[in-house]
Amino acid sequence: MGDVTDIPRRAVARTAKLASLPLSFAGRTMLGFGKRVTGLASEVISAEIQERTAEQLFSVLGQLKGGAMKLGQALSVFEAALPDSLAEPYREALTKLQEAAPPLPAATVHKVLAGQLGADWRKHFREFDDSPAAAASIGQVHRAEWKVPRKRTGIPVAVKIQYPGAGDALLADLSQLSRMAGLFKVLQPGLDVKPLVAELRKRVVEELDYELEAQSQTAFAEAYAGDDEILVPKVIAGAERVLVTEWVEGTPLSKIISSGTVAQRDRSGRLMATLHFSAPKRVGLLHSDPHPGNFRLQPDGRLAVIDFGAVARLPEGLPEPVGRLARLALQGKASEVLAGLRAEGFVKPDLDVDADLILDYLRPMLAPLEVDEFRFTRAWLRAEAARIAGPRSPAYQLGRQLNLPPSYLMIHRVTLGSIGVLCQLEAKAPYRSILEEWLPGFAP
Repeated sequence: MGDVTDIPRRAVARTAKLASLPLSFAGRTMLGFGKRVTGLASEVISAEIQERTAEQLFSVLGQLKGGAMKLGQALSVFEAALPDSLAEPYREALTKLQEAAPPLPAATVHKVLAGQLGADWRKHFREFDDSPAAAASIGQVHRAEWKVPRKRTGIPVAVKIQYPGAGDALLADLSQLSRMAGLFKVLQPGLDVKPLVAELRKRVVEELDYELEAQSQTAFAEAYAGDDEILVPKVIAGAERVLVTEWVEGTPLSKIISSGTVAQRDRSGRLMATLHFSAPKRVGLLHSDPHPGNFRLQPDGRLAVIDFGAVARLPEGLPEPVGRLARLALQGKASEVLAGLRAEGFVKPDLDVDADLILDYLRPMLAPLEVDEFRFTRAWLRAEAARIAGPRSPAYQLGRQLNLPPSYLMIHRVTLGSIGVLCQLEAKAPYRSILEEWLPGFAP
């Protein structure tokens, strides 16, 4: 991932670093042209160019904070859809990208704490570790012990501190990245990064406001208090750029993906799916950042969730048509499915399309719900990605005619991201029964 102390922080340096990506990619394309002249097989050329470009892509993203790092985290869930021949060389880089970023100097950390908690910020802590325990796209986390009045021992806490200038860096990086969206097709030929970048820009303001995150996390913590499957740490204190919450231990999902047992993988997958579908009903919110760095499997078997900067507000829960249309599709009721999709805006009124073709398009996606238990796998996701995103696929041609209503954009993206993690975990679970319990309209 490069020297973590050599981070371009000025806007010009950051832009130059990002701008090097398409230039290097063009160079590799010319290298490929040269090899074709010498007679090297085209599939070898494209694979080599794709592999080397992807390695550089994630290396540069990992060396930058702000939007580049955040986009890298969002894209990391697509790793499960990559062919094995291309995934292995940079799977390790992706895992690091999900959980690591260069740290701020201690003096900068202290300055932020003084500005947010007051010049006497140390009075709140019995201990404070200047070395960050974790770092991500817009902030880093320090372990500390929060003082409790009239008690000799404090509360172990996580202190989340936002990088100075993170907002400007996010917006600048995302603007630059949106102009080079074509490069990201190295991950998946049918992948369109521009809508993802546009959505990330919309979320920037909310994610930068730790007071708003504290409200969301408190709502989750209250809804799941005493739950025997999901653990949400309580908020201890908060300010606009600093958030103090209970500290939680546990095994990061990234480690379970790389070396966990089958039982750990299956349990993590089941609990991730439970959180995804139960939270809109229990909290009125959807946790919207499903990359593995945000989850820890506890020794007692609970799944801890540790980042609530990105949430979708669903006060009425998940839309009932999602569950109802999935159920009708599984029952083979093509005409009713088409009518429902038209009513919700997925099929435009003037589009003349065969109901059976729509059903054929949807049914493979619903395979996890056709059986009592289903194991998500990388192979399954690769097959679906090829079917939907392959330009020569009939499903690809049909999919281009369909529409994604704005009200479903966040739900769609988060669901795809969660499926990506389930495939990384290769988790087996009774997903159909989870939806029957929590997804409106799905149960018979």
